[in-house]
Amino acid sequence: MSRALVIIPTFNEIENIEKMLNTVMALPGGFEVLVVDDGSPDGTAAAVRRLMEVRGGRIHLEERTGKLGLGTAYIHGFKWALAREYSHVFEMDCDFSHNPEDLPRLLEACTEGADVSIGSRYVQGVNVVNWPMGRVLMSYFAGFYVRFITGIPIQDATAGFVCYRKKVLETIHLDQIKFIGYAFQVEMKFTTWKYKFNILEVPIIFTDRTKGTSKMSANIFKEAIFGVIQLKINSLFNRYHRAS
Repeated sequence: MSRALVIIPTFNEIENIEKMLNTVMALPGGFEVLVVDDGSPDGTAAAVRRLMEVRGGRIHLEERTGKLGLGTAYIHGFKWALAREYSHVFEMDCDFSHNPEDLPRLLEACTEGADVSIGSRYVQGVNVVNWPMGRVLMSYFAGFYVRFITGIPIQDATAGFVCYRKKVLETIHLDQIKFIGYAFQVEMKFTTWKYKFNILEVPIIFTDRTKGTSKMSANIFKEAIFGVIQLKINSLFNRYHRAS
């Protein structure tokens, strides 16, 4: 039986969290949500707890102390999901740049044969709304850069809207995933590809946040640029073998 969990990392998302959770709860398919909150001082976790009381066990909360990074939040969520036998596990932002209405489409892709489905901004042209042209070009050419360095055949390797089948997360050595910023997204997809899992890009429209504050920083961008090179070098010394 399919059990789908959506992991949403949060830090100061009080303006978005209640609407996001209510939207996901209204979708068909019985999606559950795990919010991994990094000690938001704005009351994000308290808002989640209020909704947990009325949503019949479909909303879950893990609170961490300090802003520990996107990648560690997802690794925490992946381990939480595996311990509870969810069949499909999602990554999704809280700010509505990823449309929760697309969750059933990503789930369908994974129930029909894909091991990983990616909500892709670039698999059918450039589908980004409300970004300045400079950021669109930076993101688009970042994808080209990742493909050039690593050889991975994915148009949107930095995408953060992803569905994994359980067996993928069971196979990847999660404690060996080292990046914590947006390079984490590349590392997860690259590692999945090296294990020869079937990856499918599903076209979506990405809309920049209208509420709250972006978490992008110069350090995150630097990690992504140099991390891709490090990732490729490290892969030359690793063996990627999975049980049949």
